[in-house]
Amino acid sequence: MVSTINADFTKAAWLILLSLIFDGLDGRVARLTNSCSKFGMEFDSLADIVAFGVAPALLLYLYVGHEFGRFGIVVSALFVIFGAIRLARFNVMSSSAEPSVFIGVPIPTAAVFIALQILLFQKYNLKVSFDVALLVMALAVSMLMVSNIRYPSFKKIDTSPKNVRKLFIMILVIGVTLFVFPTEGCVTLFTLYLLYGPLRAVMLFFKKIS
Repeated sequence: MVSTINADFTKAAWLILLSLIFDGLDGRVARLTNSCSKFGMEFDSLADIVAFGVAPALLLYLYVGHEFGRFGIVVSALFVIFGAIRLARFNVMSSSAEPSVFIGVPIPTAAVFIALQILLFQKYNLKVSFDVALLVMALAVSMLMVSNIRYPSFKKIDTSPKNVRKLFIMILVIGVTLFVFPTEGCVTLFTLYLLYGPLRAVMLFFKKIS
């Protein structure tokens, strides 16, 4: 947030990506050290709303949103509000939800998507021509957070012998792509993940009525 206020948008975006890594580690560290607690769960949600709600919303607003007046304010505010709703719903439903799916886009995924888009815009100087597109994408991903669309969680990956080779090849291809094209590769991966949910929902709908 300090980097955003200082107009160092690239650094701010990378720090949000770094937050995703730490978010993936905190729960594992707590379980390994047998230090899980109700307080830790609630504190984790507070940390998430700051790192993945307020920080990307501030980045979005100061990068492009302030140029669109009230529309920019509304889009940035909705990202925080819908992100908080998404976290609250996750906390309430976590005990009964399917472990292999998320209901709605997780807020860390939405935050990193915004950060990656800004990195891409910075790298190719797209802000002049596509500034409104960034706000539209932010609005769309905000709505996906509070939707009932299902997304894979990847918490339980099938590592049976028949799938190990496919999994290894997939990880290798993704790893090489990200090494050669880190920004473009990450943007592509997160965009495909976000599109997967609506496309799957549309396919299931037409399958049901056919």
